[in-house]
Amino acid sequence: MCAYVVVADDDPKQADLIRRYLEREGHSVDVVHDGRAALDAIRRRMPDLVVLDWMMPRTDGLDVCRVLRRESDVPVLMLTARAEEDDLLLALDLGADDYMTKPFSPRELVARVRTLLRRTGHTATAGVRAAQQAEPVLVVGSLVVDPGRFEVRVDGRLTDCTPGEFRVLEVLASSPGRVFTRKQILEHLHGIDRYVTTRTVDGHVMNLRRKIERDPTRPELLLTVYGVGYKAADVRSVDSSEGETGSRAR
Repeated sequence: MCAYVVVADDDPKQADLIRRYLEREGHSVDVVHDGRAALDAIRRRMPDLVVLDWMMPRTDGLDVCRVLRRESDVPVLMLTARAEEDDLLLALDLGADDYMTKPFSPRELVARVRTLLRRTGHTATAGVRAAQQAEPVLVVGSLVVDPGRFEVRVDGRLTDCTPGEFRVLEVLASSPGRVFTRKQILEHLHGIDRYVTTRTVDGHVMNLRRKIERDPTRPELLLTVYGVGYKAADVRSVDSSEGETGSRAR
């Protein structure tokens, strides 16, 4: 068994199709058809990943995602028929780690699940982060990123991050001062994927700034290099109060 997945979708045929494809991959799957049942199932047994439909009766997917982010960092793959950019950014803002717009290929969904599980430390042979435990702790000024423990601390305080946010932070903090394009960051998140846009990265960075910056409107740790991408500040520039090296970030 690779992982335990909860699928929440009010369309029985679609939910059953997703279940069959995930079970064929080796996962254990529970299917529910409304938001309240999803929360009940997740609270009974914390899954390794949740596949969550946006539009469901009783409690919709956005509200479920909002509650989950208060209680856990379980990876969430959102399914939605809404393709407007603002809607997709809202899903990311509430804590979804990835999304797929309908209609979609079940094979692509399985690949997305596989990638999310891999990025959050689950493997086919063990549901622990054994491979990550040997990774070094990353430090950018007051920010400490610990991949082995999946922890982020700012000024010694533990800060909750979604798996997607953590991966963006891990990539940037691995090379302070180096500029990563949005495409490069997306490749670390999902691999090359024509369905996920660079705005996914922007949404994660925006959420991270709210969580780790003293003033999100004047970031000191996660900097924008206009027309290029993002970088983690060189610790020396933060310590010497030089601000952003070679660019202004907002």
